[in-house]
Formats: sequence, C-alpha cells, structure tokens
Amino acid sequence: MRIFRFLLALVVLALPASAFAQLHISIAVGPPELPVYDQPICPQDGDLWTPGYWAYDESISDYYWVPGTWVEAPEPGLLWTPGYWGWGDGGYYFYEGYWGENVGFYGGVNYGFGYYGEGYGGGRWDHGHFFYNTEVNHVDEASFHNVYREHIERGGNVSRVSFNGGKGGIEVHASAQQEMAAKERHIPAVAAQTQHQQTARTNPQARASVNHGRPAIAATSRPGEGADHSIPAREPGAGAKAEQDGKSAEPRVANHPSQLPEIAHPDPVNSGNAKADKKYQAQQDKLIRQQTYERQLLQDKQDAEHQKLTKQNAPDARTQQVEQKHQQQTQQLQQKHTAQQQQMQARQPQSHPANKPEKPR
Repeated sequence: MRIFRFLLALVVLALPASAFAQLHISIAVGPPELPVYDQPICPQDGDLWTPGYWAYDESISDYYWVPGTWVEAPEPGLLWTPGYWGWGDGGYYFYEGYWGENVGFYGGVNYGFGYYGEGYGGGRWDHGHFFYNTEVNHVDEASFHNVYREHIERGGNVSRVSFNGGKGGIEVHASAQQEMAAKERHIPAVAAQTQHQQTARTNPQARASVNHGRPAIAATSRPGEGADHSIPAREPGAGAKAEQDGKSAEPRVANHPSQLPEIAHPDPVNSGNAKADKKYQAQQDKLIRQQTYERQLLQDKQDAEHQKLTKQNAPDARTQQVEQKHQQQTQQLQQKHTAQQQQMQARQPQSHPANKPEKPR
C-alpha cells in the first residue's frame, strides 16, 4: 500500500499546481466562526495534524464542520496547507488545501495547533522523520522520541474568523514567499481526508444550522471516527490544551509533569534582616528540590504505564483513559505545589520601615 501511495505521489507531483483548481461554488454568506476544541493525542508516529474547517453542502444550502484529524502524509517531507474561504466576485469561494514541501497561503485564518495564520509551527521534517513541537501538539512524549519544544509567535490574528476578505473577513494577502509556494507542485488531499469530509457531510449534527457553531465532533484521532473517539467543541475560555485563540488562548493543560512550566526560583529577599533572609532562601531551595523530585517520581511512574500499554498493544480507548488519568494526576500535583509555594511566600520576611522620630508634643 505504501509503495502504491508513493508511486501515486510521484505521478501527482509531476502535474502542475494549476491542475488542482482551488475555486468552488460561490456562497453569498461566509462560514461561521471556527469552534474552539482540544486536539486529540496523536495516534501514531508520522501522522500530521490537519485542522478542522467549514465545508459547504449545496444540496442542503448549509455549512458543515469537517473535524480536525491526524493524517499520514503522502510521503516524507510534505506538509499540509489548510484550505480556506476567500471573498471575490461577490461571493465566498473555497480554496482547497494541499500537501507540499512548503506551507502556502491559507487566508491568514487562525486554525490553531501551529497554524496561526501564516506558516506552520507544529513540527518539521528531518532526514525523513517528522519532529513534533510539543508546545502546540498533543503527543505522547513517553513513546515519541522525535519531539522538541519551541515557542511559536502567533502573529496579530487572535480571532476565530474563518474566512478571508469580505465583510468581517481577515484582511491579509499572500506574501511573495507564499505565492512562490503556491506555484510549487502539490498533492491534493489523500483518500483518507476525502472520505473524512464525506463522513462529516452525511452527519446531520455537523451542519451549522444544527450545531450553531459548536459541533459535537470537532476533532478526531483518525479520519472518519465517530462520536466514541472524538472531541466536542467547547465554550471559548473554558480551559483546555488547545491554543485555538492564539495569544488570547488559555495555556495548554499538561498531561505529564514533563510538560509543566519549569519551577521558578523567586527573587532574593532583602528585608534588612540578613539572617531571616538566608533562612527563608534555604527553605525555598529545599521546597523546589522536593517539588522537582515529586515531579520526576510521577513522570517515571507514568512512563512505566505507557511502556506497559505499548507492550500490550493496548487499544486507543484504553490509552485515552490512561492519558486522562495522567492529566488528572499532573493537575493535582501542580495544584499541591502551587499551594505549597503560596504558603511559603506567606512566610517571607517583611522589611520594616526605619524608626521615625517622634513628633514634638
């Protein structure tokens, strides 16, 4: 199957980019805002994230949500450029997504998870292997060794607007570099992606008129999965792993202690009492050492559970259950450590103002 896919990719790469016509029917009204949702854990090494988007069904004159999902790239070295809706000639047209060596223009739409309106910060290819940026991707770091963590600038678009141009649309144009990427040879959506879209099209709950912008199946681990293996949309600001809203988004919830922010060392205290300051600093250092040890202890325990699941070839449902348990353990540990740090800060030596001369009577 992989050999056939590779040969097919070579044939498609030989075609000019113009062979993939990007314009579809013209719609008078733009699509709804992008829903906010969490990214499911990556099911297997080598899969790349393809963000969800609104498609249009002419037969019912309604938009429907195509869930975000993990997809195997047609061949190593290719990245996904998401499709987008753009205004022109009095209506909205959909520009199809494609696979290519470089990420092209996708309307400046903030799809989240590394696609913040320009380029892609979720990972990179290196010698035929894809390396995941855990800053924006939800992967099992105990099983995936090809990971790194890098902060991504999210640009100026922090909205959930899902179209470019027109009334209320994103006012961004393709850069020279993006125009060059559009002229490169591309591969259209693979069969799994096309089938994934058709599955969404036949689901009445995916229609915008039914879900009112909050689809019950907002993302799936694999293309075409149903509600049992999906993640629903949530209210904006409800708190989750997703960074859907760019800079205004809430921080990604850690599943494992290794994903927690580094324990910050407080600034030195200068209360005027050197002995008390030194004692307090020693207590702070001891607390940080203890908390670091407890983090590592929990991480080692969770790693062992992951290794056991891998040896047992556990089903996805079981893996998801363990991930949820690990997330709960990690949150509890973080809450415990935050309370300890607050209690410690309450004992910080306080500086006293110099004695003031008494007022004359």
